[in-house]
Amino acid sequence: MPKVKNNIVTQGLSGMLGGQLVFRQTSRGTEVSVAPQAPSGPPSAGQLAHQTRFQQAVIYAKGQAHDPAVQAEYADEAKAQGLSVFNVILRDHMQAPNITDVDLSQYTGKVGDLIGVVANDDHAVRSVHVKIENSDGSLVEEGDATQQADPNQWQYKATARNATLAGDKITVTATDNPGHSVSKTRTL
Repeated sequence: MPKVKNNIVTQGLSGMLGGQLVFRQTSRGTEVSVAPQAPSGPPSAGQLAHQTRFQQAVIYAKGQAHDPAVQAEYADEAKAQGLSVFNVILRDHMQAPNITDVDLSQYTGKVGDLIGVVANDDHAVRSVHVKIENSDGSLVEEGDATQQADPNQWQYKATARNATLAGDKITVTATDNPGHSVSKTRTL
């Protein structure tokens, strides 16, 4: 999107020009873009789902943006990106966390074995939960992982002995501030 700074012709200009260009004032100057086109038909099911998701994000962000603790948590990120706290909270609600790796190389079924998890989010991952099940679906153990010095690294320490590993399922669930969760299952 073209941006114009310190131009006497476009200074303070905002709105649509000739149905073709849109001028908008931002903290970074005047932004110029092509005018949006009217939709050609009714919205698709995917578009309606996205609109609903966006409405939920706006409601969430409006409710959270007035909380002083939430403002303090998001303030540095908002300032660094030149956005309002509301917009950063809105974006956080729109994006679920991501689990990029589950490291089972140190898990042998003994008490104290470690399971490493790499999970990230556009703002922050609040919790990582690990569940270990036998191949028949019976629960071996479950609990929360501990965040490491790198905020994307999490570690779970096994608390129960697991004699038979073949076919066992380890499910890792990461949750962010708005409460969105994503899970990844690995089979031994």
